[in-house]
Amino acid sequence: MNCYRNMNFEQTLRKLGISELNAMQTDTIDALNHSDKDILLLSPTGSGKTLAYLLPLAARVDVANEEPQVIIVVPGRELAMQSAAVLESMQCGVRSVAVYGGRPTMDEHRTLREKKPHIIFGTPGRLNDHLEKRNIPWQSVTTLVVDEFDKCLQMGFHNEMRKLMSMLANVGRRMLVSATEAAEIPEFVNMNRTQRISFLDQDGQIPERISISVVRSEQKDKLHTLDNLLRDLGTNSSIVFVNYRESVERVASFLQGHGFAVTTFHGGLEQFKRERHLYKFANASANVMVCTDLASRGLDIPDIANIIHYHLPENEDAYVHRVGRTARWDKTGQAFFILAPDEQMPTYIEAQYEDYCPEGASKPVPRPLMSTIYIGKGKKDKISKGDIVGFLCKTGEITTADIGRIDIRERYAYVAVARTKAQTVIGRTNNEKIKGIRTRVEPVA
Repeated sequence: MNCYRNMNFEQTLRKLGISELNAMQTDTIDALNHSDKDILLLSPTGSGKTLAYLLPLAARVDVANEEPQVIIVVPGRELAMQSAAVLESMQCGVRSVAVYGGRPTMDEHRTLREKKPHIIFGTPGRLNDHLEKRNIPWQSVTTLVVDEFDKCLQMGFHNEMRKLMSMLANVGRRMLVSATEAAEIPEFVNMNRTQRISFLDQDGQIPERISISVVRSEQKDKLHTLDNLLRDLGTNSSIVFVNYRESVERVASFLQGHGFAVTTFHGGLEQFKRERHLYKFANASANVMVCTDLASRGLDIPDIANIIHYHLPENEDAYVHRVGRTARWDKTGQAFFILAPDEQMPTYIEAQYEDYCPEGASKPVPRPLMSTIYIGKGKKDKISKGDIVGFLCKTGEITTADIGRIDIRERYAYVAVARTKAQTVIGRTNNEKIKGIRTRVEPVA
């Protein structure tokens, strides 16, 4: 494995908790390491595509060079942030920055200047903005990855991508990644010198690990049927997909009024709210997320048990990407279609399905296991996860078993703690010192 200049490959996999790579990942790594061709990677959602290209690319980065060497284009901010988080979790010494709209360009420029990333994740428009302003030196970038390239094209990024390619004149290696077949391949990809790696046909439309069920609603308004189903499913995490932003708020408001711990996700939310809502769902502080199809791509949240189609998917691609949020890697999952009296299952559903009669009407509303707290110190204050654990255990008087996921940002941190102890912990730690610095601790609404 001498191609891995700055990474102990097996050690990195152990850090990620992965014992063995799947066939798609092995083939992708082999193609990146032993060929100079462009690559078209097609593989189902949840199969580990991000890791498949990050492992070999990060390993081949020259960490002694402080200039960016790889740019990874994504259609949205959530995928940019999550992909950067995957690279950080590899702990391989490769620095990265995520750039995207919705926040000041100047702040990102400062981060780029201070951090000197080797790999940059970003949306097309924001990447072009930084390249035009010379915040990102184009000369050193030799590899370009376009993740979810079909979505990029659907969102009207054609002109942005052409502009990006014209500014990245030294790129010699390109890679396109998607979970579905695309009708159009960008013109900057020469298919005559492109290696196609496709695993779409192996699992069929969706993996067999996902069971499909139909829940019949006696009324056109499905809210009470949804309530019944969620009570029946218990504490396992569930994503409820609807087709409109207004529907997200309506459904979430109904469920919250009935006692469910719910987060929401759609394009109309401010960025910090989207981040908070995603974090609460991912760390088990809320076991239901109501969202539009914006959440059907680019969200890699482990252990989502149930996908609920409150509104029918608008097309087959939307269905595939929605259901792909569950059964990640080798796990199992369930997908439910709630059908009003005048609705039928879409004709494009290939999987076998059966009727499901929920029996949750007499069951209590399931409560989440965790709550999320905010700690007003972060990376800029040299705070580590170990510091936070020690602070909560010593000052908050809880045990490590009461602490869940910890995410440390530049100037603050989010921590999941046992729901039954959250208020007590906040009372004991707010305005107390962590590493000698007094800090604010409060619940995340």
